[in-house]
Amino acid sequence: MAESGSHNAVLFRNSLMARVMLGVLALLMAGGVIVAIASLAYGKQAARQSYDRLLLGAANDIAESTKIVNGAPIVDLPVSAFSLLSLALDDRISYAVRDASGVLLTGYENSPVSDGTAEQVLFDAKLQNDPARFATVARRFAERNYSGTVYFTVGHTLRARNAMALELTKKALLGMGVAGLVLMICAFFVIRSTMRPLQHMATDLLERDPYDLTPMPTKGPAEVTVAIVAVNQFMRRLDRQVSAMRNLISDTAHQLRTPVAAIRAHAEMVADQGTPEQQQEGLDRLLKRTRSLGSLLDQMLSRAMVIHRTDNAPPAVVDLRDIALHVVELKDHMLLAPNTVVELVIDDDAIAVLADEISLREAVKNMLANALKHGQSPVRVGVSRQGAMGAIWVSDAGPGPSAEVLDRIGDSFERFAASKGSSAGLGLSIVNAVAEAFSGTVQFGQVEGAFRVAVALPIMEAGNAT
Repeated sequence: MAESGSHNAVLFRNSLMARVMLGVLALLMAGGVIVAIASLAYGKQAARQSYDRLLLGAANDIAESTKIVNGAPIVDLPVSAFSLLSLALDDRISYAVRDASGVLLTGYENSPVSDGTAEQVLFDAKLQNDPARFATVARRFAERNYSGTVYFTVGHTLRARNAMALELTKKALLGMGVAGLVLMICAFFVIRSTMRPLQHMATDLLERDPYDLTPMPTKGPAEVTVAIVAVNQFMRRLDRQVSAMRNLISDTAHQLRTPVAAIRAHAEMVADQGTPEQQQEGLDRLLKRTRSLGSLLDQMLSRAMVIHRTDNAPPAVVDLRDIALHVVELKDHMLLAPNTVVELVIDDDAIAVLADEISLREAVKNMLANALKHGQSPVRVGVSRQGAMGAIWVSDAGPGPSAEVLDRIGDSFERFAASKGSSAGLGLSIVNAVAEAFSGTVQFGQVEGAFRVAVALPIMEAGNAT
């Protein structure tokens, strides 16, 4: 049970649904903090304005009830002023009335005096060491026996203000909390609905037969369609790999059966032959068969390697001159056809293409091997520019195959009429595979009195190559 709970916890942490929900929750919480700060600031401002009006109202009431009697201001404290101040139930209050010289006429001596000279002044001060808020109203008297300004100051502590600000903040947060909960529930259903195409895609993949690599239907939102397209591309590459593997196994079984049977028969004949001359002749035939089998195996492995690399190795910028130079400098032609002259034809201008260097080398090696086996000396390996295409080619002085053979050339295990059974025909199949993998073509034909086989690939210009 503990392991199951731990597994479920891991699945929840790795779930895209959980990540999105946690992201939405984090955004709501961040928004809640911002709204809480704003609500508190708004509550304080609202409470400040409300209670400031009460202070100004009380001060004005006291000012209006003041009269000049016998040349002196007489304050008749009105009940309405104290009714306004009593709205702040838990606060202590203070008031003072002073003349223009600052002499206290009535009220508390310790009541602070404002620094301003305006008709109405609001200021913060201390009331018995507690923070308080005060309002001062100035009233000017101009009568026969008294002329001057009288200042009326009223104040109270801040408990009611703070309580009002806190209450406003609580109500705002409560409303925001309810709204946030509703948003989370709505977000859950919206996100789950959004994730449903991914679940359908996963179900489709799980219910498929392991050998079913057909493309999935591209339906649903654009983001899911992108994922399905990527999966389909992967399945197409996998299908090509599986098909190539099946073909290789099938072709290998088909092609190796005859050479292996022939080698066994020749070995039995050599064992049964009595004279040294007969045994030597049988050994020569056996050696020829083993060489043919070795060549077949080399080409089959080369073909499998090329198919693998064209699907998996990332292409890079390659100078075709380097490929031609490498193939000639290997000097394999000295072993395959010692009496054939092989020439290199390149110039000083680079011809860069986007391809896999190893696959391209294998293609040129097979082109050269075919020319050495079926063509006539001299054999040339060269590079040339054909408009927007760069070509790496191999030519020989022979007439080349017939037109009928040219129509079928390049298929797996296709034989030239001139091969006389000594070639599996895989060489040009490898050349075709490499050309198609890098958006190129294979060209055959007579050029300047020689039969030429070329691989033409799009040239990478200097700006694109960088």
